[in-house]
Amino acid sequence: MNEVSSRMREHGADQIAYLVLMREIEDFLYLEADLLDAREYEKWLDLLADDIRYWMPIRKNVAFEDRTRETTDENDIAWFNDDKATLTKRVKQLLTGIHWAEEPISRIAHLVSNVRLVEPISRLGDGESAKVMCRFIVYRNRLETETDLLAGRREDTVRRENGALKIARRKIILDQSVLLAKNLTMFF
Repeated sequence: MNEVSSRMREHGADQIAYLVLMREIEDFLYLEADLLDAREYEKWLDLLADDIRYWMPIRKNVAFEDRTRETTDENDIAWFNDDKATLTKRVKQLLTGIHWAEEPISRIAHLVSNVRLVEPISRLGDGESAKVMCRFIVYRNRLETETDLLAGRREDTVRRENGALKIARRKIILDQSVLLAKNLTMFF
């Protein structure tokens, strides 16, 4: 086998490994959406790394030349800036059945699309992480007439821990600067 054939074979194997990893990450994000839609919040918490940062900065209306300041920074105000302990408390509160903003409970659907790796890696070993971008739509309906449609993008860091994927960091960027929903009891 000559050197060119060997490189072509390695390149083909890397492409297949990349596609397999991408499919695994997509399935992982779709599973997460299904768990949230089914209100399986405790199982959803298992998908999160113990050191997670779950952060939703506030979007601002800025001039074109100030577009780098379109969201609040990490040390500024945010819709969410949670760790695993805070997320666990939010889940426990929802599961009491007496959460004022979720009685009666909302019907929620999470749609995830445009999933891509920021850097095209082909393998993710234990302890290694990858940056993943995606778009989302969260649809919520409450009572007879309350409907919310929230769209945006997520910037995730996904890490492999003991063979399983975990979300180690999530930055949620809503495509609205004024929150039109009455509350943010849902997860993104």
